[in-house]
Amino acid sequence: MSYKWIVNSASVLALALGATSAAKAADAPAALIIAQGGLGDQSYNDLAYEGFKKAVAAAKIEGKPVESKDVVAQAADILRRASDAGFGLLVDLEYSHGEALATVAKDYPDTKYVILNQVQPGANVASVLFQEQEGSYLAGALAALVTTDTSIPGINDKPIIGVIGGTKSVGIDKFIVGYIQGAHDVNPNVEVKVAYSNNFGDPAIGLQMAKAMYDEGADIVYQVAGGTGIGVIQAAKETGHYAIGVDTDQDGLAPGSVLTSMLKRTDVAVETVVGDYAGDTFPGGKTVTLGLKENGVALSDMKYTKDKIPAATLAKVDELKAKILSGDIKVWNAVDQGYPDFFK
Repeated sequence: MSYKWIVNSASVLALALGATSAAKAADAPAALIIAQGGLGDQSYNDLAYEGFKKAVAAAKIEGKPVESKDVVAQAADILRRASDAGFGLLVDLEYSHGEALATVAKDYPDTKYVILNQVQPGANVASVLFQEQEGSYLAGALAALVTTDTSIPGINDKPIIGVIGGTKSVGIDKFIVGYIQGAHDVNPNVEVKVAYSNNFGDPAIGLQMAKAMYDEGADIVYQVAGGTGIGVIQAAKETGHYAIGVDTDQDGLAPGSVLTSMLKRTDVAVETVVGDYAGDTFPGGKTVTLGLKENGVALSDMKYTKDKIPAATLAKVDELKAKILSGDIKVWNAVDQGYPDFFK
């Protein structure tokens, strides 16, 4: 197992931190536990880490990323080692750590914990939820509007789009369900192909899977697979079709081949909770929710593709966004509501 924050050993680090135990709790360093796919994914982890670095620098506290080659199986061990090492705040990006984090947090009441993408109990635990389904709805609607518009380069006349998730899990399916709902609301006849790569760090698999979807008639494929999704974007570039990026603005990874990106502002979320911790206003026992209204999710500015898309299509997407914000459109949340009939 490899942890980037271990410079010499956990015991040495813990002893070093013990000298500052008289200081306020928020003077203790913060750790960011990196999720599957690792740093360098140009997506979820990298964006969160950018927010983390900015926050610890602003707060003038030490901060370190924690990575493990077996981040899923070693959940409790990772959390306990980091807690024993004297970190005052642990921000966990790994979805599968939820239950382990809630258990470990009980044993370290003076340590603050943050879990993203779910709600876990504990007076020293803050939960952060994104309304990914809202941004994904807009991505699906845009894809469905574009997929039969042959005036747009790279688009065929088949009403087929796709989505590739990293794993079959409710956290990923939350994106996919929103994407399908948005697509079907603007065109019930659109076929949405769904597949899972079963990992978040293999672009070669993403490339292969996306090319298979393009061969089956899809001209737009949404990637919800972290680093694996970089291969989806590469496939779009190689075949002359389109990908939809996720989490960070991935439009520039293949200019003109990424229709849009569904932004999930993990940087904003991490920066906020680290700032709250440093300012002794940590939202323990609370849930922070970030959706379209809070600018926690959004579509990218489409810098490289906007001029290819008819104005009426862009206006329709803006109209749908306004209806979500007003409550006229309710986007299905698979985490809270379970799975809808339209998603088998």
